[in-house]
Amino acid sequence: MTPELFTLGGDLPVRRLGYGTAQLTGPGYWGPRGDARDAVAVLRRAVERGVTLIDTADNYGPCVAEELVAEALRPYPEDLVIATKGGVVRTSDSAWHIDGRPEALRAMCEASLRRLRLERIDLYQLHRLDPAVPMAEQLGALEELRKEGKIRHIGLDSVSAEQLAAALESTAIASVQNRYNLLDRASEPLLELCEEHGIAFLPWFPLGNGTLTGHPECARVAAAHGATPGQVALAWLLHRSPVLCPTPGTGTLAHLEENLDAAGVSLHADELSRLSALG
Repeated sequence: MTPELFTLGGDLPVRRLGYGTAQLTGPGYWGPRGDARDAVAVLRRAVERGVTLIDTADNYGPCVAEELVAEALRPYPEDLVIATKGGVVRTSDSAWHIDGRPEALRAMCEASLRRLRLERIDLYQLHRLDPAVPMAEQLGALEELRKEGKIRHIGLDSVSAEQLAAALESTAIASVQNRYNLLDRASEPLLELCEEHGIAFLPWFPLGNGTLTGHPECARVAAAHGATPGQVALAWLLHRSPVLCPTPGTGTLAHLEENLDAAGVSLHADELSRLSALG
């Protein structure tokens, strides 16, 4: 059996299979996706099913996803961890830019606090490192927010192993988010560093942006378990490393149920070997 829980930042136990909110917004993460009542129902069902890690971002919508989280889930359950992100400004469904200036990061964090209706964000993730601003200044801004009690833990998104190692020299990092799935393992060195330091790795595109839901090998393994190919792809992540905490997103209740049921798929050693050979 794979471990069900991961202790984020050394003090926040979460179920490793979480829920991501990007799919609650429209194409290009712009505007709402359909009726807000449907999004609220999905969020509430995720928590009913035992999800304790909700991953969102200020630029999903923008603002839409964070507002939906607050509408659906407040008052928040005591064991629910809300993770959000800042540092990216979206101006249309196809245009965005990075802004890691300390004053901008502070403003983004405080705006997220207001939308989520929180006094402190459990996990605040720098959505992208800004190449125009020294890393020390960006992390320093988040450290200040942590000292003020507005952030509990700091995370990074889309970084290399070298960048994470540099960040760890001055700052405690609780999580990273990078693209990682059964077919895309370019971030393997980063995963190894996370394992070494006990850092959560939240893989984005855990289903390969949909490509794994129809993969032939995933389908063959799924048939032996009465599962779906997507469930097998998620189960592989849960087996691959105890620090991997996938947060697959969806805007439908049926797909949410399918994703969360992946936690019950126990893969055999030969199946893991066959699947791992795909990468």
